[in-house]
Amino acid sequence: MSEERKTIVLVDDDVTNLTIAKNSLSSGYNIITLNSGLKLIRLLERQTPDLILLDVEMPEINGYETIKLLKANAATHDIPVIFLTAKSDSDSEYAGLSLGAIDYIIKPFSPPLLLKRIEVHLLVEAQRLALLEFNQNLQSLVEAKTRSVIELQNAILKTMSELVEYRDNITGGHIERTQSYLRVLVDEIVRRGVYADIVSKWDLTLLLQSAQLHDVGKIAIRDDILLKPGRLSFDEYEKIKVHAAFGEHVIEKIIQSTTDQAFLEHARIFAGTHHERWDGTGYPLGLKGEEIPLQGRLMAIADVYDALVSSRPYKNAFTHEEARDIIVSGRGTHFDPILVDVFQDVSEEFRRISDGQVE
Repeated sequence: MSEERKTIVLVDDDVTNLTIAKNSLSSGYNIITLNSGLKLIRLLERQTPDLILLDVEMPEINGYETIKLLKANAATHDIPVIFLTAKSDSDSEYAGLSLGAIDYIIKPFSPPLLLKRIEVHLLVEAQRLALLEFNQNLQSLVEAKTRSVIELQNAILKTMSELVEYRDNITGGHIERTQSYLRVLVDEIVRRGVYADIVSKWDLTLLLQSAQLHDVGKIAIRDDILLKPGRLSFDEYEKIKVHAAFGEHVIEKIIQSTTDQAFLEHARIFAGTHHERWDGTGYPLGLKGEEIPLQGRLMAIADVYDALVSSRPYKNAFTHEEARDIIVSGRGTHFDPILVDVFQDVSEEFRRISDGQVE
């Protein structure tokens, strides 16, 4: 099956030039002849040729003005244009190429040379279109692969967080609520530009998804301690505290066995640092102030607030006002002072979340 013939438009107000060019090219191409730039513009409203041979000196609008109109229109911008002209000075040639022409052929031209140059330019255009199609297909493949990776990441995060929830049914809903509290805090610090040098580097969607794993270390705690319907002894509490370091260790092991590590890095930090305290009296490492990663300082507020307003076998739930005041009283000791100030301004949103009014 023969290759489809390309269509070339010849535009020149000189009938002799049109005839010579058409006779030179018609054996290999579909040729359309026009005698003005305006007729070319009207033709392009209904047909898109593969190449345009355009004279410079024409009445009504010259070749330079015509190509300006072509390049200004998205529908005709990419049609290759070759100037055919008797003007042989370098300034004219430079002007034509600067306006977007792909070549500048001086008349009278050699028919074999004209054929060869057209052949080369059509080949280059075909390669450009093939590369464009390849890039578009490649982009589609990349987008599909990215969606697949994100879905896999979400499935891993969801499955691991549900594993924790199923074991620790006393704190049901804690993971979802802390994720919602965290979203409120993060949205507000972004709005204010607080810690912008850190937050600007985060993928916020990934950050919030990763927060689901902050308590993953609880899978290492014995049921008789984790599910104890009463206050923990000192020794039992010390065993509970191990969950922060263990959670970080579990996620670190997963990171070491995958090439796509970024989506778990936030989770590792959340798990290992959400029980650190601003004054250095927290666990597991006793980090102090800004030694504590920002993720851990944010989660500390979300985690403590939810624990305060939730009922437990060994305590009644605090009211929102009581929980808010406890967090405010921990400004500069338990919690990052700047983040406590942010919390105070959005605390009503925390109330709505704890009351089950999440949108």
